Amino acid sequence: MSPEQFLVKIAKQPPAPVYLFLGPEGYQRRICKDAMVDKVLPGEARLEGFTRVELEETSLAAVLDDARSLSLFASDRVIWIAGAEAALPRRLSSGGDEEDGTEKSGPTALIQDYLKTPTPGTVLVFECSRYDFSGDDKAKLDRVAKFYSAIPDVVEFRPFTPESIRFLAQELIKQHKLKLSGAELAFLLEVIGGDATRLAVEIEKLLLLVGTERKVTLDDIRALVPSASQSTIFSLVNALGKSDRAGALRSLDILVREGEYLPLALTFVATQFRLALAAKEAGLKSSQQAVSFFTKQGIRIWRERAEQVMKTADVFTTEQIRRALVMLYQADKGLRDTRPDDRTVMEALVVQLTK
Repeated sequence: MSPEQFLVKIAKQPPAPVYLFLGPEGYQRRICKDAMVDKVLPGEARLEGFTRVELEETSLAAVLDDARSLSLFASDRVIWIAGAEAALPRRLSSGGDEEDGTEKSGPTALIQDYLKTPTPGTVLVFECSRYDFSGDDKAKLDRVAKFYSAIPDVVEFRPFTPESIRFLAQELIKQHKLKLSGAELAFLLEVIGGDATRLAVEIEKLLLLVGTERKVTLDDIRALVPSASQSTIFSLVNALGKSDRAGALRSLDILVREGEYLPLALTFVATQFRLALAAKEAGLKSSQQAVSFFTKQGIRIWRERAEQVMKTADVFTTEQIRRALVMLYQADKGLRDTRPDDRTVMEALVVQLTK
């Protein structure tokens, strides 16, 4: 089930005896955790009734034995079991299954036995936040889900989509009565990279800085939000696309004065050009097409970033992008030389790209 479904369910009926929380998204997981604890342990009951254990430090059998025992201090309990993946057998055969069949007859059987007669008033939550739902992590997460398949109530904490993170931002802004919209909101979403927890933190920081009386500006975000220098890096890319040498050098000067690590800035520029080349070769015509295309390739990209990529693809020809990537590679090698002057290397790159 989704976090939203879990919250609706927990509000209307008693919690299940055991849950499995899967996925790395921390913002919704924290909300679901708070809702669970408030439901089972209202008020001061939380002080005595909440227990957190790490499966890397204790055994699954010990956790279930603890759940079966009656506490002297609390009639209701929530046992939060972090690192659920640590209970899985580590030895794998060539076929990908456990060599000794432990998955069917060992620890999993302990969970099945517990679920036959769960302790009244006690809720167990197994949490696996280490693995994602895509890429190399997917097979590992599938294995965790298979191991805990005896648990019927599974909540999946998937990363926010570009649309859902924008909706969340608008809800938080409305809740805090913050004057933030338009280009400023797009910029904030870009620099937080789809991280909902960070979004909530940065909005609270902006509220403390600006208050509710005046509008949040781009300068406010640049001054307060880490990684906001990425906008200056894009300004550098945009200037390069227009062969605006003076503008590109001004952007580079801002990065130097702000203490930006120039090899990191170079990496961002190179990524921008690689994505632009991929967009041109795929024949993409809009930011919406770019979001769809790169998402299918396993590359998470936000609408605002897609617009930046398409602008870069529009102002450079395919041959210019390929030539730029060669120059970026050479500049990267230059930055790795013994005691390089990073600014000199970057200025030379700007001159080459704006000839």
